[in-house]
Amino acid sequence: MNITVYLGANPGRSPVYGETAAELGRLIGRRGDTLVYGGSRTGLMGKLADGALEEGAQVIGVEPEMFVRREYQHEGISRLIVTEDMTQRKQKMQELGDAFIAFPGGTGTLEEISEIMSACALGMWSKPCIFFNLNGYYEEMKGLLEKMKREGFSDERRQKRIYFAGSLEEIGEIIDEYR
Repeated sequence: MNITVYLGANPGRSPVYGETAAELGRLIGRRGDTLVYGGSRTGLMGKLADGALEEGAQVIGVEPEMFVRREYQHEGISRLIVTEDMTQRKQKMQELGDAFIAFPGGTGTLEEISEIMSACALGMWSKPCIFFNLNGYYEEMKGLLEKMKREGFSDERRQKRIYFAGSLEEIGEIIDEYR
């Protein structure tokens, strides 16, 4: 199964983010899954890819040409797909993914996972959209989605495939439901 993970090229303030990104990568490798991610060697992206590679996983990076010119790409991954721009990158990562995880990250992570949530809500596919709620990082997003339901802008059916996982074990359990 191809697991697409959205996360930042920055490390974040706490070392727990890097440690957990590496462990998520190792989990993907131990499960025999393929990691699809943004292709960078820096920050959380690099930790995630390194963890997956430690466990022998196939790792597919999707990196826009502008970042390759700056030499941000991870040289040790199984395959690097270079796109013209960020829009093509998002399309390719969506196309490759069987499940999608939003690790704690910034506005880019939020933008990418928002498109996945919309596709789920519109019934465009039956793939899971998982927010890794590490240390409560996505509690406000969870609250916002609940408010959308209360205010009549969304409902249980539209949010059926949107999950919040507090642990790596929960992520594995959710993904197993879609195998």
